[in-house]
Amino acid sequence: MLLRLVGHAPVGVHPPIWACIGLLILAGFLGVSPQFAKLWETWTGDPLRSIGMFILPVSIGLIVQVWRDEGWELRGTWWGLLPITMSFGPLISSQRLVFFWAPHGLRINFVPSVFPVYLYVSGVILLFAGVRVWRRAWFPLLLLLCTQPVPEVIVRLLDIPMQGIAAHVARSFASILGLSPTNSEMLRLMFTPAFGMFIAPGCDGMRGAVTLGYGALITGYLKRMPILKWVAYVAGAVALGHLFNLLRLCALVLYYKVAMGNPALEGAAKMADYVIGGILFLVAVRLFLWVVLRPESGCRRAVSNEAARDKMQPVERAPIYWKTGVFALVVLMVVEPGVQAVRRYPDNLASQIRRGSVAVADLSSRLPLQVGTYKQARVWQEDIDGLPAIEAAAFDAPSSNEITMGVWVALGDHSIRDSLMIRGDAPKLNKRDAFVTAGGQIVSFDTALYDDGITVSLTGDTHCNPSGCDASVRGVEDIHLVLKKAIEHTSRREHAVPIFFRIQEPHTNAPMSATYAELSAKSKDFLAHLDFRQLSQNFQ
Repeated sequence: MLLRLVGHAPVGVHPPIWACIGLLILAGFLGVSPQFAKLWETWTGDPLRSIGMFILPVSIGLIVQVWRDEGWELRGTWWGLLPITMSFGPLISSQRLVFFWAPHGLRINFVPSVFPVYLYVSGVILLFAGVRVWRRAWFPLLLLLCTQPVPEVIVRLLDIPMQGIAAHVARSFASILGLSPTNSEMLRLMFTPAFGMFIAPGCDGMRGAVTLGYGALITGYLKRMPILKWVAYVAGAVALGHLFNLLRLCALVLYYKVAMGNPALEGAAKMADYVIGGILFLVAVRLFLWVVLRPESGCRRAVSNEAARDKMQPVERAPIYWKTGVFALVVLMVVEPGVQAVRRYPDNLASQIRRGSVAVADLSSRLPLQVGTYKQARVWQEDIDGLPAIEAAAFDAPSSNEITMGVWVALGDHSIRDSLMIRGDAPKLNKRDAFVTAGGQIVSFDTALYDDGITVSLTGDTHCNPSGCDASVRGVEDIHLVLKKAIEHTSRREHAVPIFFRIQEPHTNAPMSATYAELSAKSKDFLAHLDFRQLSQNFQ
């Protein structure tokens, strides 16, 4: 049965050895189980990155296809054990090397978190198939690095600004139709689900653009496109996804104008969003396939002559048996810790929320009832896809402005500045500032000042765990390269928790710097009595 699936095995190799190699490869994936657990949590908790669960089997399938085209040759090198052993490092060690570039608040990792998966599969190919198959499988191997398909730097540089642009386009189109883009009805359309739809989280079309982009990337490889044409197709697919999403937003605004005052149409707005988006996406996919899949010469995949000649050449059994045996010993070393890692991970609050084991009342009880002279006035949650994402509370004190404090409880990172940017609100002033908090701890914040002509707001973001706080987990503002050893917390419960505050007052004509200093001073009394380390412990 196995031979019918994979074709003819090399001469001199019995089918049982293939079955043994296959089972060992599957068992060896336990050695990179922490990465797979993180990937699964990312895929199931972040719709933008969910396409990664399809990229993994596509990559493995393309690797198998390359190996088959090379005649299933088993001419591996013992050097394959080196990347295999390195891939198991995060499982058996509490230390890892971090190599990143941090320009102005961004953090670009040169060693992605999925790199152990790449090392493991590369090592297996080198150990059994050989260097030639490894070289010919360069694209599907690199595609493994895209199983976390949208790096954080892309979100910061492209996704969030594009959401702001999309919001402006929708508001401008609403103005053309005679709808005021600042009235409560328009805000209800764009940023709340009260009308039956919720546009903001995906309003820039990034999900569709990412899907089309990866489709163009894989199709270009299969068709053996020239590099410049390949790049152009991928860029065009991404642009097509964004363009059709802008058409979707304009169609939704038009639907909104027609549906206002009609309860039946208002109740169907969410379904209208799905129908309009689905039709436009199918049109975009059809257009993309029509352009990309046109017949071209020289694009057929062919088995190399060298591989064809080697199909009938015998393979020495002894090296294959020795490599299989040594590989089995290496795999046995990681089976038990791999199973334990899968069993332990994940156990953070975001995962408990998704499983429904944390009640809303439990989340609310984790916020302080009083901070110095400030007393909790009200508490609320903000949801994404029906699950709590932000736990927030407003605090009042005599002769002081109301201060809002919130904690991001969903999977991933969060910034209130990014959230406001999605809504089209750009800060008038932003800087890094430090405040003295409870216990004399100095906490750094990324602060931003906003002025919409009615109110002026000051916001601040930080990330805390029980050991301390940092304004940004993305890096520092100086441009430099760092190669360092980062020690992961032995407890899975100690992760960075995004925390923010917001204070506002009526608009005045005072200079921005003076307004910032005033609101910053009013925030100090509140922050001076708030224990951020304890707060982060409550939300681990």
